[in-house]
Amino acid sequence: MARLGSLARLDGVAQAELVARGELSAAELLEACAERIEALNPLLNAIPAVDLERARAVRPPAGPFSGVPFLVKDVTPYPGLRWSVGSRLFATHVAPQGTPYSTRLDEAGLVTVGKSATSELGLLGSTETLLDGVTHNPWDLSVSASGSSGGAAAAVAAGLVPLAHASDGGGSVRVPASVCGLFGLKPSRGRCVPASLGTSDFGALTSEHCVSRSVRDSALLLSLTEAQDAGLPPVGYVREPIARRLRIGTWTRTTMGEEPEPAVRRAYDEAVALCVSLGHDVEPVVPPALDGPALGDAFFLVAGAMVAGVVGMIGQLRGRPVERHELEPFSWALAEEFQRRGPDAIAGARAQFATSAERYLAAVARYDVVLTPTLATVPWRLGHLSPVLPREELLRRTAHAVGYTPIHNIAGCPAMSVPLHWTDEGLPIGIHFAAAPGGDALLLGLAYQLEAARPWHHRWAPYSYPRLFDA
Repeated sequence: MARLGSLARLDGVAQAELVARGELSAAELLEACAERIEALNPLLNAIPAVDLERARAVRPPAGPFSGVPFLVKDVTPYPGLRWSVGSRLFATHVAPQGTPYSTRLDEAGLVTVGKSATSELGLLGSTETLLDGVTHNPWDLSVSASGSSGGAAAAVAAGLVPLAHASDGGGSVRVPASVCGLFGLKPSRGRCVPASLGTSDFGALTSEHCVSRSVRDSALLLSLTEAQDAGLPPVGYVREPIARRLRIGTWTRTTMGEEPEPAVRRAYDEAVALCVSLGHDVEPVVPPALDGPALGDAFFLVAGAMVAGVVGMIGQLRGRPVERHELEPFSWALAEEFQRRGPDAIAGARAQFATSAERYLAAVARYDVVLTPTLATVPWRLGHLSPVLPREELLRRTAHAVGYTPIHNIAGCPAMSVPLHWTDEGLPIGIHFAAAPGGDALLLGLAYQLEAARPWHHRWAPYSYPRLFDA
């Protein structure tokens, strides 16, 4: 197993190539993954549900990722595995069936070994739930892996799996990628086949994809999960760096009108200089005139409507109402606020989204790409976004940190966080790039270029399998 230990350093494409060449079997990849999970998951708490016996019974097809171990975020159903959405309300629920998205994962040859931890209902930017406890960041165990895809990001950053499913309704792919030193792409709205079984205003903001250590893993998975009827220019498998000069607009002010912390500003300045050195035309621009407080209010209003809908549905199905203690305080407070304001308020939230998207797209229409920080702050300590804190305090803290990413969900744009900087204390800081709707291939081409110019593959977290076990 010593030789298999080095598999933790390989991305998914490289692992699948070993299987395709007959140098390793899919079973050996799985057993090596099982060893890594057994060694490190008790420390990180990134994977609350593992089913290795089921995974051992899988005979993966000869797909591009054949035999590669994989995790599905626990907000998304995967047949036969727990589907708790991070909530005590669904603690014992098992998904009876999959979705078009899970079917594509299987057809790609990925072997789903379990479910990654998420904040309750995917609502908070920290993965520390009353159901599963705290997920730790492999770069610093006292720091949050953020959310809502925190379990996926922690698992990939620790080398437990080479890539993992993640979903993004306001930054939930890009923010965990940033704080865990990974690549995270949020595709254009409608780019991928459906991964959920229902619809809501909040769900309409969400894009499915992954967090990964390499750009090519992300690019390959996107080509395998891409919808053919999305009404967008097809992406296919982007394999190479972009070959043309881009016009890149940049700013640092968040939608709340705040500037980033000094360490984040330094990371941003380095990224601007890097893009200039690569031959791109980079110019600072005035950020779009968005009403940040109103936009945040609309975002969490539709989140509250989603929670209230879940509460009502479960109450009807089981014949008794959902009680306060079955949800986390933050989730319950969002539902209460929606009910206080009434369903007519949703029309105002939709109007706010439409106006904000129109203003954003008009402001950036002259540029191929927009560059900002991913977050306004360095990674935060565990407890900073705990679901037991008062609703208003959590909204304030979230708005302060996550001031760049939600507008791209609202406008339907593809966007990505690229791991280009680490603080003096060794914490990752991602840099954010976004394009117009449909510009996924352009972003991936830029990501390849950045990856080649400022490689990050050699950087492993202190609490990762390669670092702890010298793999």
